[in-house]
Amino acid sequence: MATANMTTRWVETVKVPPENRVDHFDGKQTGLVLRVSENGRKVWGVMFRVSGQPRKRRFTLGTHPMLTLAEARERAKEITLRASQGHDPALEKLEMKGAPTFKALALEYLERHASQKRSGPEDERIIRKDLLPAWSDRKAYDIRRRDIIRLLDGIQDRGAPIAANRTLALVRKMFNWAIGRDLLENNPCTQVKPPHKENRRDRVLGGEEIKIFWERLGDARMSLNSKAALRLVLVTAQRAGEVIQSRWADIDLKDGWWTIPAGNSKNKLEHRIPLSTLALEILSSLPTFSPFLFPAPWAERPMTEKAMAHAVQKNRVHFALDHFTPHDLRRSAASHMAGAGVPRLVISKILNHVETGITAVYDRHTYDPEKRKALIAWGRRLEAILQSESVKILHFPASGHLE
Repeated sequence: MATANMTTRWVETVKVPPENRVDHFDGKQTGLVLRVSENGRKVWGVMFRVSGQPRKRRFTLGTHPMLTLAEARERAKEITLRASQGHDPALEKLEMKGAPTFKALALEYLERHASQKRSGPEDERIIRKDLLPAWSDRKAYDIRRRDIIRLLDGIQDRGAPIAANRTLALVRKMFNWAIGRDLLENNPCTQVKPPHKENRRDRVLGGEEIKIFWERLGDARMSLNSKAALRLVLVTAQRAGEVIQSRWADIDLKDGWWTIPAGNSKNKLEHRIPLSTLALEILSSLPTFSPFLFPAPWAERPMTEKAMAHAVQKNRVHFALDHFTPHDLRRSAASHMAGAGVPRLVISKILNHVETGITAVYDRHTYDPEKRKALIAWGRRLEAILQSESVKILHFPASGHLE
């Protein structure tokens, strides 16, 4: 942020920042600011404070060169004058457009944005549980930072600190989405920090824990679908959400392949997973009356990831293990493969992580042979864990066949 003696030539030649965006304030007209983004876009705005209010507001005027320096100065002067007389141009603009209530904004967000995301159902749950009861009929622009903080405090007070974090993330996302659609001018979540500090999870089940989990899963109080899905997460090292969404059409039992369509994968890329003997045994035990491997009861849709996590949580006492989640099973599989000598690149390919950098652009190798070798090795390692008290380490060979 800097002040500049702006001229038309200066505006045309101002340096584009290599990253992030830079605000330049006009030395002639109070409040006028030119925001230059890393993509070269230049947007005029004005900072103003309505008479009697402590907080400064920002109002977007237009983009350069559609709006010239002289025009931007004139409009900034008008807005600053009106603000000094008690008028709020930002609110007046919204009212003229028919400013939405929070409920209207939330419903439009769900229909146009959240419905396209895998996390859409969870967004809707949070909106209906906490946001609509608090703000349903209020104008969206009238929600302030103190309202956000008050809402988060209430969620924390009921003993749900992680839920408070997730709620803040969703509200911030909703308001940014609304700004992008020119429904609002400001995001009240600015400078609001997550109320609860979350530690990075690094829970990995050791060999003995895996053996206990597998054995006690048999008589755990959960559906057969949940049991099979949890086992498949551990055996294949795939995401729980991708496991439960799988269809029989994605499975090739004859050749031993499972293909996750791009629409179901987190990174929107098709992903092929070789199936070990243990994975094929799990799949062969499943009924095939539904197009889904793990259908929800009484519905032609897959079971939910939330139901899977709840099943584990409900059986914590039964497992008698330190707390773990379905995702920890995936992490455990990857960690045990690394411990057995599987190269990190191959593990990354199995986990379907997104690669960055120039190498990723040119590397078009499928890594199917390497993935098959690694998952066969992990399958044998897992069978050894389940069958023996003293677990023999099976190393991943650098070349040749698996021993």
